[in-house]
Amino acid sequence: MSALDLSAPLAETAEREPEREAIVFLKGGRERAWSYRRLEDEVGLLARGLEASGIRRGTRTVLMLRPGPEFFALTFAMFRIGAVPVLVDPGMGRRNLGECLDTAAPEAFIGVPLAHALRSLLGWAKRTLKTRIIIGPGFLPGLLTLDEMRALGRAAPPPSGGSRPDETAAILFTSGSTGVPKGAVYTHGNFAAQVALLQGHFGVEPGEVDLPTFPLFALFAPALKMTAIIPEMDFTRPGSVDPENILGPILRRKVTHLFGSPALLDRVGRYGAERGVKLPSLRRVVSAGAPVPARVIETFAKLLRPGVQVHTPYGATEALPVCSIGSDEILSETGALGTCVGRPLPGVELRILRISDGPLPRWSENLCAPSGEVGELAVRGPNVTRSYFGRPDCDALAKIACADGSFFHRMGDLGRFDERGRVWFYGRKAHRVRTPQGALFSVPCEAVFNAHPSVRRSALVGVGQRPVIVVELAQGAPASESLKRELLVFAEAAPMTASIKDLLFHPSLPVDIRHNAKIDREALARWAARKLA
Repeated sequence: MSALDLSAPLAETAEREPEREAIVFLKGGRERAWSYRRLEDEVGLLARGLEASGIRRGTRTVLMLRPGPEFFALTFAMFRIGAVPVLVDPGMGRRNLGECLDTAAPEAFIGVPLAHALRSLLGWAKRTLKTRIIIGPGFLPGLLTLDEMRALGRAAPPPSGGSRPDETAAILFTSGSTGVPKGAVYTHGNFAAQVALLQGHFGVEPGEVDLPTFPLFALFAPALKMTAIIPEMDFTRPGSVDPENILGPILRRKVTHLFGSPALLDRVGRYGAERGVKLPSLRRVVSAGAPVPARVIETFAKLLRPGVQVHTPYGATEALPVCSIGSDEILSETGALGTCVGRPLPGVELRILRISDGPLPRWSENLCAPSGEVGELAVRGPNVTRSYFGRPDCDALAKIACADGSFFHRMGDLGRFDERGRVWFYGRKAHRVRTPQGALFSVPCEAVFNAHPSVRRSALVGVGQRPVIVVELAQGAPASESLKRELLVFAEAAPMTASIKDLLFHPSLPVDIRHNAKIDREALARWAARKLA
């Protein structure tokens, strides 16, 4: 990137190709398109309006809007002036939301009327808020409206710019799949490194058409000089999307780049394959958020031209992307052997540490596990965030300081390297089940059960030191005692699952709100404990 904030490529494209579509919003069978020039003009106006209303460089600002023109324009406007958007998933629940917002200590709040009503009722960040802006119909006393902010912007001078790479750019909260969500502090340098990695690894070219089904990823489209097609869907329930709302826009708009969670690809892929749908415009498909089953990749690949890859990059909110692997290698080699997430991307250093649950304050080579052994993944690189906002306790557990001033981030995931430098994923460290015979790792154990044709997915949980497998059956499979015995016999043949003697059927495994793909094993463990009591 030629500049450090994500709004800079937007201005460049607006200058060179003003009429090219930047973002197209689909709703109710209609398309609402904004050109690069229109988006840039709105960003400039709102940037001036934000500064005039008291939101300036470094101001932490909660943004709680539905994906739409205002969300994108305001986010880019905040990047433009160096304000710090605080982005949370509304679906994380009121309690987690309140805790996250209190931790972030925001000074401004921009949201829809419902968000402001809840903020006022529940007292979110009431001690720190100074500026409140409402977006959408409705009136609440003391709040500035979007039109009023635009009016301030028309009378204000051009915004100040020029962010440094080490300046805070945003606070992005984790999904909270293994505890209370934490706010990862992104710098402008982190974002620039992410854009460079995405562009370099996937070969994204200016002028491509993107269909992102996770709103935050849509912010990268203008940074990569693509057109973003925002589909009509409930972004908190990608696993329940109407497949026609994904396939139709891909075909009509000749989409070249698609991001979808494993749950979305599963639903859309099965629907498309049953109807013989082909998607000739796609150059690549990217899926992340949880391990992507090989069967999901194989089904979706039927919709693509020969040679077009389904990429499954590995990473986390704190460090993305870290590794990546394509469908050709998965389907021809690794898919039948486990969950391989590929090789580290250029400039990203990945090490395997001996498993430890305590802090590791200083880096030493002695922390590394022997070659080929399963351990905790730790990464270092320009795309890796240095800290969590207001959570020194979490920093102590996740960051390892190096003598040269750099640091490693502990991913909280387990894995190993193979002899070809590929990383094999074994699941979350917190999800390992420690038994008297040794530790069992979630992903490889679940893979044994998932290979059975009657199983849709499964989850390993611990009830004390007792390993339990919880199974969600494929559609039409009966939850019978005979099937239960068959699955346990099936698992007994594999050394890693031979010690599992307890199996429970669950109608629908609970999953995360963000991608509908990460299984909530903590909730399942409590459920299993009640069932086995």
